Amino acid sequence: MTSASSASATPTARQPMKYRETRRLIRTYSRSFSSMVGLVIVALFLLIAAFGPLLAPYPEDAYGAVDFSAKLLPPSPEHWFGTDQVGSDILSRVLIGARTTLQIGLTVTGIAILIGVPLGMIAGMTSGWLPEAIMRVTDIFLSIPGLILAIAIVGALGPGIGNAMVALALVWWPGYVRLVQAKTLSQRNETYVDAARALGAGPLRVVFVHVLPNCLSPIIVKASMDMGLAILAAASLGFLGLGAQPPYPEWGAMVSTGRSYLPDWWWWVVPREVV
Repeated sequence: MTSASSASATPTARQPMKYRETRRLIRTYSRSFSSMVGLVIVALFLLIAAFGPLLAPYPEDAYGAVDFSAKLLPPSPEHWFGTDQVGSDILSRVLIGARTTLQIGLTVTGIAILIGVPLGMIAGMTSGWLPEAIMRVTDIFLSIPGLILAIAIVGALGPGIGNAMVALALVWWPGYVRLVQAKTLSQRNETYVDAARALGAGPLRVVFVHVLPNCLSPIIVKASMDMGLAILAAASLGFLGLGAQPPYPEWGAMVSTGRSYLPDWWWWVVPREVV
């Protein structure tokens, strides 16, 4: 009776410790100036992406509304960032383009995780020719500069925002294979995995219940960094004319179009570079 009551009290006793640990982490994070600045920037970007169409003063301009009577107007109270060569409000295009940018980052990273994590788990948990084949193909992809490979893939598929995301996802997955395979190799011979096998757990249960949860931390960290890199890579493809095509509101494509108007109509490009 005593052991049962103490066992039932154990989770309750652990809760204050978890709360203290959470408070300690929040306090440590809040004391870091760079961390707080990064949090504000990320939160602002997410808010703009979520509510961009509501914040845009001229949402119809985001997709190429034409008004030649208002073309190339400088910044003013009516058009904070000025207008472009067809009279569209640049601020509206920048705000709504944030949603496109976030969509690119999430899609590319998500597809790369869906491809790379299962292959990495297979390569780490099995032996024989299959993991060797997976890792050699991974090495081939990693040996080629990512942006050059993405340009080649988009060149074969044709320019467009969808093809650009597919190309970047095909470039990004090898990094997850290498990361997950290394982490799985370090986890598969741990005591808790041997204990699960001894208790009769099958291979799938061992992978999904015991090994994969212990690989989530590095995956999340890598995904958070890859989102920014994927956004920059997509903007690079758009700048080269291989990504989103005008009048689609994508930052790289808009900068590529606006560079022809420098330096006389500087507001065409400067607000996008600042954002």
